[in-house]
Amino acid sequence: TALIVAVDTTASIGLWLWTVPGYGRCGPRRKIIDALVARELRRMKFNYKLHRLCGASYGTPSATGSNQLASTSKGSNIVFTRDGNSVLSPVANRVQVLDLLQHSCRTLPVEARSNIRRIALSPDDRLLIIVDVNYHAMLINYHRGVVLHRFKFKKPVRVMSFSPNGAKFAVSFGKLVQVWHTPGIRREFAPMILHRKYSGLVGDVTTLDWSSDSTVLLAGGKDCQARVWTVDTVRDYQPWTLVGHKKPLIGVHFESRDKTLAERDQFFGGTGNTGSTLTGKLIARCYTVSQDGVICTRECRKQDEDVGDEVDEVTGLESLGNSAVDFFSGGKSGTASDLPVECGVDQAHDLVNCRWGTTSRHYFSANSSTQDVVSTSYSAEHSLLVVGFSTGLFGLYELPSMSNIHTLSLSHSTIGTVSINPSAEWLAFGCPKTQQLLIWEWRSETYILKQSGHAYGMRCLAYSPDGIVVATGGEDGTIKLWNSQSGFCYVTMPKTHTAACTAVEFANPTVVLSSSLDGTVRAHDLHRYRNFKTYTSDIPCQFISMAVDKSGEVVCAGSAEPFRICVWSVQTGKLTDVLSGHMGPVSGLAFHPVRGTLASSSWDGTCKVWDLYKSDSTPETFENSNDVVCVAFRPDGNQICSGTIRGLLRFWDVDDGSLVCEIDGQKDIKGGRKMNDRTTSDNNASSRYFTSITYSADGTCLLAGGNSKYVCIYEISQQILLKKFQISFNRSLDGVLDELNSKNLGDGGPVDDEHDSADEGNDLAPHLPGAKRADDGTRKSRVEVLTTQVAFSPTGREWSTVSGEGLHVYSLDDDLIFDPMALTEAVTPGAVQANLRKRKYGMALLMSLHLNEYALVKSVIEDTPYDSIATVVRSIGQEHVGNLIQFISKAMEDSPHIEYYLQWCLELLQTHGLLMERHRGKYLRAFRALFRVVQSRYVDLKSICDDNKYSLDFLESQAKLLFTQETQT
Repeated sequence: TALIVAVDTTASIGLWLWTVPGYGRCGPRRKIIDALVARELRRMKFNYKLHRLCGASYGTPSATGSNQLASTSKGSNIVFTRDGNSVLSPVANRVQVLDLLQHSCRTLPVEARSNIRRIALSPDDRLLIIVDVNYHAMLINYHRGVVLHRFKFKKPVRVMSFSPNGAKFAVSFGKLVQVWHTPGIRREFAPMILHRKYSGLVGDVTTLDWSSDSTVLLAGGKDCQARVWTVDTVRDYQPWTLVGHKKPLIGVHFESRDKTLAERDQFFGGTGNTGSTLTGKLIARCYTVSQDGVICTRECRKQDEDVGDEVDEVTGLESLGNSAVDFFSGGKSGTASDLPVECGVDQAHDLVNCRWGTTSRHYFSANSSTQDVVSTSYSAEHSLLVVGFSTGLFGLYELPSMSNIHTLSLSHSTIGTVSINPSAEWLAFGCPKTQQLLIWEWRSETYILKQSGHAYGMRCLAYSPDGIVVATGGEDGTIKLWNSQSGFCYVTMPKTHTAACTAVEFANPTVVLSSSLDGTVRAHDLHRYRNFKTYTSDIPCQFISMAVDKSGEVVCAGSAEPFRICVWSVQTGKLTDVLSGHMGPVSGLAFHPVRGTLASSSWDGTCKVWDLYKSDSTPETFENSNDVVCVAFRPDGNQICSGTIRGLLRFWDVDDGSLVCEIDGQKDIKGGRKMNDRTTSDNNASSRYFTSITYSADGTCLLAGGNSKYVCIYEISQQILLKKFQISFNRSLDGVLDELNSKNLGDGGPVDDEHDSADEGNDLAPHLPGAKRADDGTRKSRVEVLTTQVAFSPTGREWSTVSGEGLHVYSLDDDLIFDPMALTEAVTPGAVQANLRKRKYGMALLMSLHLNEYALVKSVIEDTPYDSIATVVRSIGQEHVGNLIQFISKAMEDSPHIEYYLQWCLELLQTHGLLMERHRGKYLRAFRALFRVVQSRYVDLKSICDDNKYSLDFLESQAKLLFTQETQT
């Protein structure tokens, strides 16, 4: 046996190769083994994983269908972490984690079955619970991003919250409230244990809150009432119902017990009579907020005579009975006689024989008919209440005095959810209709974060030459710029297009060109963020494709009708030429990477290659059997790929016009049965084809996506499928499932199983005169899952695709790939450390590069003395230059040793610069990754140096001023 293969279950693919006697002398066998190893290495090379989802920071994108949460309800909630520096924001069926200190965004590697309805994070940040609109829930280890358990609630979950001590969590269950024991962080067979159900409300539960010691539960519902329960059974306690509202309750909040007792002891010698009409000792206080903008302050008080008799009565057998009740109900053992009455065992026991009453009533707005309260959040530690209104206004109030601290209008749409961080410094707001996420610091009155996606979905994208910036065009005609490292949108261009954008391209790092269905191509300046030039045709038309040459001097756009290509000069803006010859809409354009030739594809089934610098030249035509919808040049310009509506990819030689090979990808991307399909997914493969293709940086592989839930990567020379990615498992989209559930198929067709239509927003539908049921005229439909464009980053470390959910970014940066080439038994991490101790830095670096472990390579690089860098770089062979550059670029991203790593970069360029120039395609990906990191660190260092320079100039001027004053005196 010459090959031993092992599969590592923790990594994607692990392959070990041991050489045995006779392996080198066996020619045919060695060729077979080398081919197998090369194939596995190619698969590991494209082991991309979803790194982040850009384009939306909150809510359900509009392109995912009209049956979304944003149109009928408050949307999902936003949660702060324990330290208050990160925000968890649901987007469709995923959860975004936004780090507000590092200004970065990542997407958790888990997906819900459908759009997320509610999330809850444990107080210690260990467990995350996600519930979707179909009541399916997931229990997740938050730090590791691992799903521990899946289960399903049988009724809609409108609110969910962990107890302050983290031992239990409560969920709404229709008119009931369920309290569950919090599972552990390890996987168990049945981790979900129901503690108890609480009833008493007539309407569905809409809000709930825990007391500070996790012993009392308060919930409000649509019946305009609130009810107070003890979590565990307490002897002689009767649940109280709090009434007095005319509209459904939006928020119920307990005041902190420490603040309540401190206030009781401060006024009137401990009686706690702070001007209230109620008498007796103050035990607890809570607040209830209704939809019509009314907030009521409720107090629980105990009469003095009852308190005085309690110590004498609770003795002997009754004390033993109280302990027994606490023991069998799961509560704390002990009675009120064990501690002073003022303290009590816990708040649940303090509520026995007490009375609740309303002490005050306040109104947020005088005109409650046009401004409803939609969401609330309360900080018990700081006594601050945040209220979000349906008009886009929010208010910050101090309780119990109801002093208005701050009021501001944030949006024109409803503020669906609000949240306040533990330090009460930052306020988070989510607007479901516009998918806006806002983080506001109320003390300084500044935005910490402000993100929003395209209004009607994203349609196209383009990477900048350095791979740092991603430009996207939307159906709303806007252009947005995203930072590929942080995942945030940092600028939205002023809207100039009046129709959807069909393509965006970078003419150079500072100019972005966009085409639109409004018949214009516009150039945008990235320094001033404005449209500085507009290119139009001589006759009205709609542009559906666009391309820019590598010099950035010529821009071309293809129209749907008439079937022609317009050519402009970028500098002058003049229409220099019009290319005619296609008999159908021009679906795709691509420029030659070196020469001034243009490739075009059309629905007439042809691809044409035009020479723009020869006026009388005849275009070369490549015939296809079906309509051609996309075209792309290989990076060296010697090959063209075209994709047809039958899922066929054809590769043509540019020089002689011959057909090199074909790849039939229809079977690779088939799958997904839509709700209205009358045939199975296997018999409906004709509608699946590629609409966007792009080559990898080295030109050996092709990335293709289109009218399918899959994105495929092909190896061109061997015509094989390396890997395919399913972009979404969201069942709220159409075409995700290969087989439909027969119970959802009725006589008249499919039955929609989305249950969010019964949410609290539907009762606002207008009633027409004479109508016996409410009907707002909306009709629900699902949007099909598909990708509109794919693109490789110039660094080669990531690729992106545009779908209805936003911009999916797949990256290799977090993968550790094991390289078995030239590996012997002597190459071990211990041998690397031994060579470092012997100061054999070149040998240690070669061994670590063979093992290809990032942590090991980084330790060797940083242990190398500064004076020995040049010698070590010269000892590196050509086969390891690309890997070394990749490791240096990755280590330099977060290292404080900037000058040290710049010396590595300088020695690499001086030693291997000519080699990299001769084999530009091989090292282009690694070099671009290094250039991106160096430029990013330069920008950071430049800002720091500028700040220090201005500070030093200020100190110098102040010193001169003081010296002048002292001289004059």
